[in-house]
Amino acid sequence: MITFYKYQGTGNDFIIIDNRTDDFPKDTETIKKLCDRRFGIGGDGLILLENDPAADFRMVYYNADGNQSTMCGNGGRCIVAFAHFLNIFEEKTVFNAIDGLHEAEILHGIVKLKMIDVTNIQSDGNDFVLNTGSPHYVRFVQYVQKYPVYDEGRAVRNNSTYGKEGINVNFAEVISRDEIFVRTYERGVEDETYSCGTGVTASALVFMKDKNASEVRVNTLGGTLKVHAERHGNSYQNIWLEGPATQVFKGSIQL
Repeated sequence: MITFYKYQGTGNDFIIIDNRTDDFPKDTETIKKLCDRRFGIGGDGLILLENDPAADFRMVYYNADGNQSTMCGNGGRCIVAFAHFLNIFEEKTVFNAIDGLHEAEILHGIVKLKMIDVTNIQSDGNDFVLNTGSPHYVRFVQYVQKYPVYDEGRAVRNNSTYGKEGINVNFAEVISRDEIFVRTYERGVEDETYSCGTGVTASALVFMKDKNASEVRVNTLGGTLKVHAERHGNSYQNIWLEGPATQVFKGSIQL
C-alpha cells in the first residue's frame, strides 16, 4: 500500500507522493496505471517529492503515459503547496527539478513559482516555438473557446518537425491589452488539459513580445493564472507563474 495525495492547479491535476524514503517503484506501467482515470487514481501526471542535497526538496515529474518528462509549471506549483503542507518550509522555498533550481513562495493558497529564463523565441511561419522548461508551440487564434484544439494540437505535436520528441501545443486568443485565453494540447497526456503552466508561461511571453507589458492575466479552462516577466532585448528573465494550488484528497492504493 502507498499513500498518495491528489492536487490540482487550475484544473491540471496530479498524483503526488512523498518519496523521501525512496521506496516508490519508478516503472512506467505502474505510473501509467495510477494516472488512468478509469483503472487507477487518475491524473494528468504523477509527481514524486524527494530529498535533494542542494535544495529543500526535489520534484520528479512523470506524464500520464508513465514516462519521466520535462518541467511542469502547474505541477511545480502543486508540489510547492504539498511541501508546505508537509512543513518542509514556511513561506519561501527553493527546490530542484529536471530543468534546475526553482524559487517559490506560498501565501493563502496562492503559489508563485519562478520559471527558467527564456533566451530565444523562434518563429514557425506565423506561430512561435520556445522552451519554458518544456518545449512549446504557440499559435494565436480567434474564438479559441470554439477552436478544434484536440485535432489541431495533435497534428502539430505529431508532424514531421516535432513528432520525434513531441511538443506541447498552445492556442491563445487576445482578450485585452494585458489578458489572454489559452488552451493547450499536452504531449504525454495526448489530449487537451484544463491548464498547462509552462504553456501559459510560453503563451504569455509570446504575447509580451509585441506588447509593453510585464504582467499578463491568463485565462484557462480550469481558472486564471498570472505571468510576470522582465524583458531584456529578445530574452526574458525573472519569470514568475502565479495561481492557486489545492489539495483535493488523500488516499491509499495497493500497487
